[in-house]
Amino acid sequence: MYNIFSLIFKYIFIVIIYLFILSIIRLIYLDIRGIDTTSLDHSIYLKLINRKDTLPFKIQEYYTLKDITNLGRANNNEIIIKDPYVSKNHLKLVKDEGNYYLEDLNSANGTYVNGDRIMDVVKLKNGDRIRVGQVEFLYVNRE
Repeated sequence: MYNIFSLIFKYIFIVIIYLFILSIIRLIYLDIRGIDTTSLDHSIYLKLINRKDTLPFKIQEYYTLKDITNLGRANNNEIIIKDPYVSKNHLKLVKDEGNYYLEDLNSANGTYVNGDRIMDVVKLKNGDRIRVGQVEFLYVNRE
């Protein structure tokens, strides 16, 4: 009688271990599938530095920049961030003579480049960190 119970528990335990391993493999697969593989080799973009799952709102990993790109909470912006610390029209990125310039649009909480609050138009260089509200971006220029 004892042998039958031990045999049954042994097989139940093995099934539980296999189910656990399969659930871990499934989570790894879903994580890999969620990686954005769009080619950003020869472009200028903003890359999210924060972990997406730590922010209480939806946000993309990458934002490709146009000649004029507005960022804010309002729906008329090219980059919409639903962070309560981001103003409706927070900042503007403008391309001029091959360089991008960042301008704060009198936002309530300010815009920070490399940890310093900007008060005037700032010329961006590759690797600059831009912080608005709870979100931090890396400016990447691969041209």
